[in-house]
Amino acid sequence: MRSLRFVCAMLVLFVAAASLRGQEGSPSTDEHKWLGQLVGEWETSSELVFGPGMPPVKAEGKESVRKIGGLWTVSEHTGSLMGTEFTGVMTLGYDPEKKKYIGTWVDSVHNHLWHYLGTLDDAKKVLTLEAEGPNPAAPGKKGKFRDVITLKDKDTKVMTSSMQMEDGSWVQFMTVTYKRKK
Repeated sequence: MRSLRFVCAMLVLFVAAASLRGQEGSPSTDEHKWLGQLVGEWETSSELVFGPGMPPVKAEGKESVRKIGGLWTVSEHTGSLMGTEFTGVMTLGYDPEKKKYIGTWVDSVHNHLWHYLGTLDDAKKVLTLEAEGPNPAAPGKKGKFRDVITLKDKDTKVMTSSMQMEDGSWVQFMTVTYKRKK
């Protein structure tokens, strides 16, 4: 009980200090502001490949992205894949100490919490996010994954998802094209 009071007191002090500074907390950086381009309502068109020589599976969906303060974006993806309803939630932010984009992904299909660590290219158009998670080709083992978000223009973005193979090569298994709703 005593530690709970301490945590509550520290939280009150943190909020009070932020209010006195006239901020909601940590100041946002240019990297945080970059994430604002992702905010909006999007229609999605996906193509997934489940194995070599297999035909791609197509899916349609929606994404809704909002900001939390000036520091985070939260995206909710909904759609249907092969007759199964699907929901996924992505958080993205920037950690000035690590000088890396950070985030998470959870969805209604997997019981794994994905942790992203990423970088933005020099042209500020391509965000590369890397994570580790369950390897579908080797049950019980982890694999390395990469999601790459490319801004084509203010109303179009494309995300590709890849998995690293044992030989170090990357195999792309999903492409999602997002079109901003007008």
